[in-house]
Amino acid sequence: MIIPLHHKDPNPRDLKKVVDILNAGGIIIFPTDTIYAMGCKLDNKKGIEKLARVSHKKPEKINFSLICSDLSNIAEYTAPIDKSVFRLMKNNLPGAFTFILKANSHITRYFAGNKKTIGIRVPDNSIAQAIIREIGIPLVATTIHHEDVILEYMTDPEEIHDKFGHEVDCVIDGGVGGNIPSTIIDCSDGEINIVREGKGEINY
Repeated sequence: MIIPLHHKDPNPRDLKKVVDILNAGGIIIFPTDTIYAMGCKLDNKKGIEKLARVSHKKPEKINFSLICSDLSNIAEYTAPIDKSVFRLMKNNLPGAFTFILKANSHITRYFAGNKKTIGIRVPDNSIAQAIIREIGIPLVATTIHHEDVILEYMTDPEEIHDKFGHEVDCVIDGGVGGNIPSTIIDCSDGEINIVREGKGEINY
């Protein structure tokens, strides 16, 4: 199933279809401010296991990210954050960044194994933001890759649906996606370490 949503002003009726799918335990593919991602609600353990299977990785090995609408409730999932790190996050989010932070004990309720860190994203994308606000809990997400040796990520919703439509409950058509991933910043030890240069340009 493909559900089109306008990237600036998602139609409430179609948005509700997506929210209903997620609340029923479904998996969606959705746009962000960087690339398309595959995700489910954080409290959907079976969905998280399926995300790992589709990615051909064990749940305890895959690098999931939490897609949040803002920074107001990240303390529910992370250890106390250094003031300088939190300031950096506030300066750059919403935006094309993934911040790796030390996870707290609550994270083990959702993920297999003893997960030590978690990636946090607050994408500057109205579709992703609207979905998260409606479901009231972060999405757990992983990237989807292109089989092409040159193009690393899939950008066309129709092509994405052709490949993954039988494995997910819906693909959101939010227009052509990007092909540059987020900049990853590892702050799990209190220091600021750039792990991957991506779309985001850091504002210190």
